[in-house]
Amino acid sequence: MNKHTPISRLLQDNPVFIVDGSRTPQLKAGGPPGPFRASDLALMAARQLLQRMPFDASALDEVIFGCVSSGPDEANIARVVSLRLGCGEQVPAFSVQRNCASGMQALDNAALDIASGKAELVLAGGAEAMSHHPVLLNNAMVAWLAHWNRARGPGARLKALKKLKLSHFKPIIAILHGLTDPVVGLSMGQTAEQLAADFNISREQMDRYAMRSHQRLAAAMENGHLQEIVPLYDNQGNVYTADDGVRPDSTLEKLARLKPVFDRPIGLVTAGNSAQITDGATCLLLASGKAVERRQLPVLGRILDSQWAGLDPARMGLGPVYAMAPILQRQQFDSTDIDYWEINEAFAAQILACLQAWRDADFCTGTLKLPKAFSAIPEERLNIDGGGISLGHPVGASGARIVLHLLKVLERKQARRGMASLCIGGGQGGAMLLERSAS
Repeated sequence: MNKHTPISRLLQDNPVFIVDGSRTPQLKAGGPPGPFRASDLALMAARQLLQRMPFDASALDEVIFGCVSSGPDEANIARVVSLRLGCGEQVPAFSVQRNCASGMQALDNAALDIASGKAELVLAGGAEAMSHHPVLLNNAMVAWLAHWNRARGPGARLKALKKLKLSHFKPIIAILHGLTDPVVGLSMGQTAEQLAADFNISREQMDRYAMRSHQRLAAAMENGHLQEIVPLYDNQGNVYTADDGVRPDSTLEKLARLKPVFDRPIGLVTAGNSAQITDGATCLLLASGKAVERRQLPVLGRILDSQWAGLDPARMGLGPVYAMAPILQRQQFDSTDIDYWEINEAFAAQILACLQAWRDADFCTGTLKLPKAFSAIPEERLNIDGGGISLGHPVGASGARIVLHLLKVLERKQARRGMASLCIGGGQGGAMLLERSAS
């Protein structure tokens, strides 16, 4: 398959099925590191998934995980998880990083390996413990420590101490640097402010969308629509069974009282209409048709197509539009051919901008070079159980989470097709077209 051949053609000839999946509760990162590292989260989600399967972990052909910042004690987190899971030394594993879409990238890699015949059973997903993202020493302190280590004798040490300054102790908060684009110099929140200005999106529109996200997640919890969640157990005997960021009592009045975070004092993007910083993991089992038949595996659905796209990093939030459009073109679909949509809620402004751009004739014909705009995405079919604003956005895991939940929505609604998509820091977009199993 050369670079001009869409993956949809390969997947048509060699179907890739998603057998089942599990995810952990998504836990808010607030202050000290949470009780679980990224590999702990991935392990617990994967273990409970594989316990439902009629084979041992050693039967897997490959393990692939997305993670943005796994930490020095979890290098190649996929291999760490694979070995802790009991896959054995012979099962290869690798990790991927595509910022917010790392979990979807893992699924894409797994699908390609299965469709090309390299594997039949692959465990793939994403994990992120954002509460464990490190606090770093600044370069001045690192340089001083190097000088200190070279100092020999009391005199040299005293001389080195005299050069130590209070500014050397200023920490670098890795998560803040990671959420800032190094090329355009904008934080992810500032890119959302840019979209709000481009598309004339008001603060009230953002807050109203955020309120609805919390209301939808609360309703999904109450009605038992998050069955993909498996419990977490920490070393102190505590059990975590649900996403803990939901605020069922959110109102426009409460949200309106929040101050702008990224563009003080006149900005529109607040903590209330942005995705929450959370810890979480999602795992899915992908299989070839032969593996499904031979092992008599259940099937949630199949991957029909996927797409990655690049765009201006300052407007990275429009990534879903750039990625979803080629898929619909290839499939000769309009919005009405998609039953349900999961677009990751990085920011309310970002989601609202995507919805506007998708149906804007000038944007679609001028920027995307399409013959015409798409039909509007019905908001009653988008993120029907909430999203990143209400349940959080553990960056390495979200791409896998939205795919798994979309398949669960299709199953619940007895619908056929769904589209999952994310914007990606650095100016990219990713999308995946899914089809529910008819069985």
